[in-house]
Amino acid sequence: MTLPRLLVLSLGGTITMMPDASGGITPKLGAAELIASVPDLAAVARIEASSPFRLASPSLSLANLVDVARRIDQGFKAGFDGAVVIQGTDTIEESAFILDLLVGGDKPVVITGAMRGADAPGADGSANLLSACIVAASAEARGLGALAVLNYDIHAARFVQKSHTALPSAFASPLTGPVGVVAERRARFFMRVERTPLVPILDAPPAPVALLKWGMGEDGRLLSAIRVLGYEGLVIEGMGAGHVPAEVAPLLGELAEQMPIVLASRAMTGPVFTKTYGYPGAEIDLIGRGLVPAGYLSGLKARLLLSLTLSSARTPSAVGAAFAAYQ
Repeated sequence: MTLPRLLVLSLGGTITMMPDASGGITPKLGAAELIASVPDLAAVARIEASSPFRLASPSLSLANLVDVARRIDQGFKAGFDGAVVIQGTDTIEESAFILDLLVGGDKPVVITGAMRGADAPGADGSANLLSACIVAASAEARGLGALAVLNYDIHAARFVQKSHTALPSAFASPLTGPVGVVAERRARFFMRVERTPLVPILDAPPAPVALLKWGMGEDGRLLSAIRVLGYEGLVIEGMGAGHVPAEVAPLLGELAEQMPIVLASRAMTGPVFTKTYGYPGAEIDLIGRGLVPAGYLSGLKARLLLSLTLSSARTPSAVGAAFAAYQ
C-alpha cells in the first residue's frame, strides 16, 4: 500500500533548539534533521521537508504565516496529501488559526512543536512530530481544518490555547476539549468541527491591528494614539463577557466611527455576550456604539481575523460578516 505524501515545514522554535554560547538554547536544527531523528516516520508517510524559517516563535509574523499558507496551498496542488508545520509553542495557537483561515480544501494541516529543547531530558519534540505526522496522514483528519497536535492531544485551531509556560501538557481547548487523541499510533477523533469561512490569500500586507486588554481603572487614554500610530483596526479584551468602565464607552464609540473595533473578552474562554448587560460600558452599550462582538474567539485570534479581513475588504459589513461565523 502506498504511503501518503506529507509536506513538512519547519519554522524554528524550541523543538529545533540546542544550547549555544549564550548559555541558553536557540534554533539550530532544520526540518531534515528533525525528520531524521524520528526513524518511525518512515512507516507513516513519504515526507518532503524544508525549513522556510529558523526563528523563535515570538519573532514569527503574520506575513510569515501567510507565506507558509501559500506554500501549503501550492503543495496540495502538487499532490501532497497533508501538511505538518513545526514551530515554537509561544504562538502556535495564532499560527494554527491563521492556517485554518487561509488554507482551503479538506486535506489535513497539522501544527506542532515542543515544550522542551531537543537536548533536554524527556524532550517531547520527537513524540509530538510523530503524532502530528500520524494525524496529517490520517483519512479521518480530512475536512477538519487546521489542527494542533501536542502531548498526544488533537485540538481544533479555533479553540486551542497555550495554558502553561512549562508543562508538556501546556495546550488545552477550554471551551470544547480536544477533538481527538493519538493512541496506539492512530488518530482517534471524538468529535468533528465544521469548517468556518476562508479568507483569501492576498499579496497585500496584513492590515495592522492593535490589541488592548482592559484592566480595572484603565481610563482609555491609549485610544487616542491608535490611529496616530497607523493602526487600521482595534481589538479590545473587555472584562467578563465584554465590558469596560462607563467613562470609556464614549471614547470607544468615537473611535469606532473611524475604524473597526472588535470586542473580545479577557476571560480564558466563553463567548462575548450581546444582549444581557445594559449598563454604560457593557456589551449592549458597546455594540450599539459600533463595536463588533468577537463571539468565542480570543483576543489573539480576533486580532488575526480582523487583520486578514481588512487586508481584503475594508467595509464594516465585511468585518461583521467575518465574525458572524464565531458567535
